[in-house]
Amino acid sequence: MKRMRSEKGAALIEAAMTVPMILLIAVGIFEFARAYQTQQVLVNASREGARIAVIDGTSDTDIRTRVNNYVKGGGLTALADGNIVIVRNALIGAGPATASSVELQYPFTFMVLNPVIRLITPTDTTTGAPITMKAVTLMRNE
Repeated sequence: MKRMRSEKGAALIEAAMTVPMILLIAVGIFEFARAYQTQQVLVNASREGARIAVIDGTSDTDIRTRVNNYVKGGGLTALADGNIVIVRNALIGAGPATASSVELQYPFTFMVLNPVIRLITPTDTTTGAPITMKAVTLMRNE
């Protein structure tokens, strides 16, 4: 009976130590899944832009419109014109073939992990800053 009285608050202390760690792991899983989904939206949007870029008679505005429509459809904010780099008629290797490429850059912020990291290292200004995700697609002109 004496042993039970001395261990009365042990479960409470153990729970207070493990629950925050388990929650941080769960939030990390959700955050990295969101980052992966964002990268997939960017890759597919750059493919859509490259498909339009290889068609004769399309303008850069058409490409940017298609990319931004896809990005917004994926639940992201529209990209600024400076974050969509379009290169047309680039030579492929030593041959006569040409290609067009579309490169997208998107600033991604972890919603929960960045503030937690800033709490741990408050003096470092680069830690916890948004990361730049990139997606590039190169397609041969037809």
